[in-house]
Amino acid sequence: MNHSERLAAFVALGHRLTALSPDELTELAARARNQNPWFDRPNVAAALAGIAHLLEPGALAQWAARYPPEPTAVRQIGVVMAGNIPLVGFHDALCVLLSGHVLLAKLSASDTFLMTWILNELPQIETRFTKFVQIVPRLNAADAFIATGSDNTSRYFEFYFGKKPNLIRRNRTSLAVLTGHETDAELAYLGPDIFQYYGLGCRNVSKLYVPENYDFTPLLDALQICSGVLNHHKYQNNYDYNKSILLVNAVPHFDAGFLLVTPNTALVSPISVLHYAEYAQEIDLVDQLTDVAPRLQCVVSAGGRWAGSVPFGRAQQPGVADYADGVDTMAFLATELL
Repeated sequence: MNHSERLAAFVALGHRLTALSPDELTELAARARNQNPWFDRPNVAAALAGIAHLLEPGALAQWAARYPPEPTAVRQIGVVMAGNIPLVGFHDALCVLLSGHVLLAKLSASDTFLMTWILNELPQIETRFTKFVQIVPRLNAADAFIATGSDNTSRYFEFYFGKKPNLIRRNRTSLAVLTGHETDAELAYLGPDIFQYYGLGCRNVSKLYVPENYDFTPLLDALQICSGVLNHHKYQNNYDYNKSILLVNAVPHFDAGFLLVTPNTALVSPISVLHYAEYAQEIDLVDQLTDVAPRLQCVVSAGGRWAGSVPFGRAQQPGVADYADGVDTMAFLATELL
């Protein structure tokens, strides 16, 4: 199976996902939610649509053309997949298989059904993938490793995988830059960046950077369109708990009825909470963002006007070349395994 045939199989997979019927989507989402209550139908649908977007033929071919079409030698690549949002490990699987290597996938206990389903779709499209897609309980046979986890688990990964080529990812999060001049429509676009996947993804905005004396009222009003997150019992439990903590400890905060916004130096906020920090001048903001850059996945701003940011509403729509932690997985597979 050569590069063109592998590429064609992934394009066909994208078409398969796009053509899912409402009944198929409902069944997939129901079974995924049985395993992980956070994986409800809207979020499963968004994840599948996001993968179909990655597999759009033109962009996929253009991206793939940047790398060697065939490996110098076929290796077995062990991938430890995260499970914080649906199918979050798919991009690593795409990179390994399109590079011509064998995928040894160790699935997250939080996302076994969906990942198993989508990895099984590939051999049905292209039977020769049967030898290249393996879901395994252990990665003893791997020649190299790709692992995604928390800062704590990354130390575990480094200990066990450090003697072979490895790409190990750690905690990342995303933030938004506001100027106070955003329109109501622009502020509404920020909603999906905060609430999609209930804030569980590394591309979810967990902190705002706002000018001094920022008026939060327009923002909280614009975000009311996302108040439906409170219908999820686990989200509501988090909201009620975090609200009680803020009240008991007399922590200053804004309460939108479904979202708590509070000043905090930490980048990562709990579910249902959004941290914020103030800046006086743009140069102060540059300094603050420089300090936290190694821990960021992406930055969003209205219209993408802040340098290096993406527009509001686009945080959860990464392209195929938007690598986790900013580390080029395809380059790792092409150079570190020689």
